[in-house]
Amino acid sequence: MSRNHGKNLSHMFSIELKSKDFVKSLALPNDTEDKVLIEGFLGELKELGVTEGLMLEIKGINGVLRMDLKEEELRKLLNPRTKKLESTSQGSVSRFE
Repeated sequence: MSRNHGKNLSHMFSIELKSKDFVKSLALPNDTEDKVLIEGFLGELKELGVTEGLMLEIKGINGVLRMDLKEEELRKLLNPRTKKLESTSQGSVSRFE
C-alpha cells in the first residue's frame, strides 16, 4: 500500500536553491508526528509569476519556489470577495509586480 494512500496530494511544490548554504534547516523528525520542516533563503525577490496559468513561481537571487497553483486559485485566494474571476493574462506568463 502506498504511503500517500488517502492523503490530499494537490498543490505540489518544489524548492530549487543554488547552494546548500541557502538551506536554513531540513527536519525529518523520527517521532510519531509525521511532520517535515523545510526552511531556507530565496534572497532578494526578483520575480513572481504564474507560468502557463498553472504554476506559481517565486524567483529570488538564491533560488526558485514553485507551486502547482492555477492563476484562478491564486486570484481567488488574494481576493476572497471576488465572485467571478476575470482573466487578465497576456501570453503564457502572468506577472504580479
